[in-house]
Amino acid sequence: MTTPTQSLPRTLRASTAALLVVASMVGAGVFTTTGFLVRDLGAPLAVLLAWAVGGVVALCGALAYAELVTALPDNGGEYRLLGRIYHPAVGFVAGWISLIVGFSAPMAASALAFGEYLGRLFPEAALSPSLAGLALILGLALLHALRVRIGGAAQDLVTALLVAMIVAFIAAGLWVGDLRWLTAPAERSTLEALASPEFAVGLVFVSFAYSGWNAAAYLAGEIERPSESVPKALVLGTGAVALLYVGLNLVFLIAGPPAALAGVVEVGYVAALGLFGPTIGALMTVVVALGLLTTVSALMMAGPRVYEAMGADYPRLGALASRSGSARAGPTAAIVLQVAVASVMVLTAAFDELLAYMGLTLALSSALTIAGVFVLRRREPALARPYRTWAHPWTTSLALALMLWMAIHTVGSRPVTALVAAATALGGLGLYALLRPRAAA
Repeated sequence: MTTPTQSLPRTLRASTAALLVVASMVGAGVFTTTGFLVRDLGAPLAVLLAWAVGGVVALCGALAYAELVTALPDNGGEYRLLGRIYHPAVGFVAGWISLIVGFSAPMAASALAFGEYLGRLFPEAALSPSLAGLALILGLALLHALRVRIGGAAQDLVTALLVAMIVAFIAAGLWVGDLRWLTAPAERSTLEALASPEFAVGLVFVSFAYSGWNAAAYLAGEIERPSESVPKALVLGTGAVALLYVGLNLVFLIAGPPAALAGVVEVGYVAALGLFGPTIGALMTVVVALGLLTTVSALMMAGPRVYEAMGADYPRLGALASRSGSARAGPTAAIVLQVAVASVMVLTAAFDELLAYMGLTLALSSALTIAGVFVLRRREPALARPYRTWAHPWTTSLALALMLWMAIHTVGSRPVTALVAAATALGGLGLYALLRPRAAA
């Protein structure tokens, strides 16, 4: 059951796809994770290396996805790819994971954090973070449901502004910061930290911050000249974000003593405050809020394409494939579904303890997709591949090895997290058994 969705106009440019990758990645994770890494690893250089390794994993994964998506250029991401490579049930589980873990939970987390940062900017307004987050989700849902090109243009503009502000912050931070904090006496040496189980678990948190590097894969059916545009968007977008992440975290780590960052959630604000004082600290709050806004917008663009593809394949989910009477509109019913799930999460805030669960689940789904390069090359050697993964099998194997290493250590240190991830997959299999057409049985 991996038939393509209805023919859609290819209205999204390569630049929009690349900026979508950037916007999907630069969100709450990079501005909150470093404090936990400093606390758990105890060595600033090890923290910086964790971000660098995370970038390597994401970039190697992007190279593999570029081959798969250009060979199978349709909307749906892992749902479409895994259903074709392995079995429709595997693709359905990936689509289910996308709904709960891949898009709705991060959207809810980013929207709620946006509301909290907005309240910090306007304390006199006494804004409710939940209501502000819901307003953001509903406003962006309307924008992306109205017209694909309008939503894409707005996404481009805000993301370009965000990147410019981050680059300016990195340049100013490198000018003012003190590099000696990187080598200051720490709880453990850099080598000890790198060899510890905490480093592997820390990479799971980092991988969650990097999640979104595969965003262009979800809209491959609406991107102009996908054989050229998708590889450029995936590789250039991921590479740019990896550089931004390493630069940002270098500035965070040279802003002051490591103890000032250990366990801190608002690490970006604390670092800006230490480097530049309260005025620029407030400006950093604007940067973070803007990053959260672009993340919610990117998730609103990418996620519903997965459920739309599932609706085209499964008659009982057929309503998800509707587009408000116009092919140039967004997938309205699928957007409504994601808004509903994310809104419930915003109101209950049940997701705030599930960061490791989301990172582990998404890493396993991505790893299974990356392994598909090996499977398809062996099973379908004659399949047209407009782009072939650079330095395969080395880059593909490196991504798989690092993801497996992270997963093994996370399962060992957080067995409950592993059980919840397994339960999510089993829930998806149960739904597949109920919803699959009779002919598929």
